[in-house]
Amino acid sequence: MSNQDLWRLSATELSTLTTAGDITPTAAVQNAIARLDAVNPALNAVVEDLRDEALARAEALDGTPAHLRGPLHGVPVTIKINVDQTGHATSNGIPALKDLIAPDDAPVVQNLERAGAVVIGRTNTPEFSFRADTDNPLYGRTHNPWGRHISPGGSSGGGGAAVMAGIGPLAHGNDIGGSLRFPAAANGAVTVKPGLGRVPAWNPSQTAERGLLAQLMSVQGLMTRSARDLHLAMPAMIAPDVRDPFHAPVPWQGPSVSGPTKVAFTRNPHGYDLHPEVEAALLSARDALTDAGYIVEEIEPPNVFEAGRTGYRALMGEIHALMKPDLDADGSDVIRTMFDTYFQEFPPYQGDELLKMYAKRSHYARQWALFMVDYPLVLTPFLPQPFFAPDRDREGVEGAHDVLGCAVYSYAMNYMGLPAACVPSRLAQLPKGPQPINVQIVAQRWREDMAVDAAIAIEDRLGQMAPPLWDHMAAQV
Repeated sequence: MSNQDLWRLSATELSTLTTAGDITPTAAVQNAIARLDAVNPALNAVVEDLRDEALARAEALDGTPAHLRGPLHGVPVTIKINVDQTGHATSNGIPALKDLIAPDDAPVVQNLERAGAVVIGRTNTPEFSFRADTDNPLYGRTHNPWGRHISPGGSSGGGGAAVMAGIGPLAHGNDIGGSLRFPAAANGAVTVKPGLGRVPAWNPSQTAERGLLAQLMSVQGLMTRSARDLHLAMPAMIAPDVRDPFHAPVPWQGPSVSGPTKVAFTRNPHGYDLHPEVEAALLSARDALTDAGYIVEEIEPPNVFEAGRTGYRALMGEIHALMKPDLDADGSDVIRTMFDTYFQEFPPYQGDELLKMYAKRSHYARQWALFMVDYPLVLTPFLPQPFFAPDRDREGVEGAHDVLGCAVYSYAMNYMGLPAACVPSRLAQLPKGPQPINVQIVAQRWREDMAVDAAIAIEDRLGQMAPPLWDHMAAQV
């Protein structure tokens, strides 16, 4: 492979070459920047270009002795603009915060760089990082590389579009209700939403602590083109940082499971229509896991609809109490109207009722923990329909219902603190154009590694989405 094609490599393939000294970090970074120049103008995925400092860092890494090269030596990555990176604005897509310059790096940035990664750019997010689509008045809209018939997802939509388009093999994102898995599903990427306490998190620029439920539901992670890249990069992400007092220093790889792993499989859309392409994606994933030696049984897990709706209504209650003044002061008309709609779709719990729903969180988590003694993995839909069009979430309560109301399999896992991988298992040929369909794999607490192993099994048998996407992008030029 020529240096001009390095952008096509996975992080695992690229790091093998850089750590062996077959190519330099500078060559890897230069090629990623060339790809950024080629595709980002049409996507607006990377909204802050960091090529100068990236090339300086890569040049410094070129001289690293072999025994000191980290697992991500010279691997280009992107960082979402709602996380602190020294000297750059943590704007969160809000014009009022465009000059909020980070005094230090967040733990995820430090951990990636300590492993040898090179940050080449910062990626777009919606205002307040609180939409399943990515658009804001500061940087504008991000587009999906599959075409403008599909939203890029949110809130980590810039990262999802960037990684699938070839702008670095790793994209940072975060997830309070689906913000890693929505853009993974929209763009055909792979991710694992870590469980509670897995990846240390804190923004040195913040002036107040987040609400309790936001602390419990929000996690940091990565989107990739290859499921194996999660095994390479996530161990670096979970390195301890004392600034997160609730981080749990649990090893990435858990104990081996004796015998074949049992997987519970559900197609239950909980009152929504299950699209034939989504069902086909689920069946393909089921068959791939069976072929890989998993024991897959169609059985209903504990009530995910009730857990999801309870959790999201509780989150809306906390947001209404703690965040609404900031929304009113600094948000655009668009985001204020959207939150009014969210509050209709998910009536906020308030007062004593909110405190009771905080407490009920352990009830749902316990139900799932008991179920997962027998079924350590659960294969579920991610969304019951193919991914929605841009701005569908702005189309009143009906739009919010189609985008978020149906996504109970997503935010239920945040509420309970369970890890969940999201992996493509079908490329649907729909009237408006092709689009990937992702499924979700929920794992026992602390067993992100098992969810990733299952994603690898699906990917090995069904293929990655990047090659057909790149062919599609080339045909559109």
